Amino acid sequence: MIAFQVDVFGFSIFMLFIGIALLIVASKSIKIVPQSTVLLIERLGKFHKVAQGGLNVIIPFLDKPRRVYWSGHLGTSQIDLREQYIDLPPQPVITRDNVTVKVDSVVYWQITDPVKAVYEVADLVGGIIQLTITGMRAVMGEMDLDHTLSSREQINSKLRLILDEATDKWGVKVTRVDIKNITPPEDVRVTMEKQMTAERNRRAMILQAEGEKQAAIARAEGEKQAAIARAEGEKQAAILQAEGAAQARLKIAEAEAQAIAQIARAIGSSEETVQYLTTIRYIDSLRDMARSSNSKVVFMPMETSGVLSSVGAIKEILTEAEKKEKKDSFIQGKERPSLP
Repeated sequence: MIAFQVDVFGFSIFMLFIGIALLIVASKSIKIVPQSTVLLIERLGKFHKVAQGGLNVIIPFLDKPRRVYWSGHLGTSQIDLREQYIDLPPQPVITRDNVTVKVDSVVYWQITDPVKAVYEVADLVGGIIQLTITGMRAVMGEMDLDHTLSSREQINSKLRLILDEATDKWGVKVTRVDIKNITPPEDVRVTMEKQMTAERNRRAMILQAEGEKQAAIARAEGEKQAAIARAEGEKQAAILQAEGAAQARLKIAEAEAQAIAQIARAIGSSEETVQYLTTIRYIDSLRDMARSSNSKVVFMPMETSGVLSSVGAIKEILTEAEKKEKKDSFIQGKERPSLP
């Protein structure tokens, strides 16, 4: 009875050992790989196959996953195939004009060939970081500080090309490189702020001068148009005034012609008519000279006495003309008014 119990206990221990061994073998044989993740399976230390996402069965004690020892991924066996990024801390970079600036950047990368990523480089992440730092110093070392601050897209493109070419043999695709911050020294920053302030003031003065110039041009153009309009108005006014004066002179000439004709008809003789008109004009001139406010002494010409003596003759001529006119009116049955 005791021997039977001993045999049963031994059998139970054996079965337990067998079960534990089977569990160990199963854990070594069955590998469940997450989506977008792979395992590199080595058989007796040599690469055998790539275990894709899902259930994978390997031979225990002969096959085992390869572990990687990258910066930030120490001792892991799963290789992530998704796009990843590395946030680099600020690094000192010297520009072409010998100014040391702090530059921090972000690198986006993705493993396209996990076999190359493991077997072609010892530390993939560390290699990408060092390539980024050296490439950044090479690219920005060819630029001045002002060009560096204003050409981030150009720096990003050059860095991406450098990293993509260098990491191609590692089975890695660098998709993007972004420069986050470029921090110059404090004294350089203060100088740049003063320079920017001076530049803004210069631009403001240029814009103000340009505005004043345009305003002056506009005012001059307006004055020009106004002067043209005034000149045109004065021209039209002068033309109208000249036309009015000409018409007035014509009217006056017509009136004088009619008056002379009437005088000629009244006097009858052309010589007497001329003498009469000359005497009237001479008398008018003497009257105007007498009315003048000029303090100078007015001397009468020598012919004045002759002219004054002819006034009586003019009166006689007018009297005879009046009588003749009354006679003619009486003959024709008309009565004309007598001269004063």
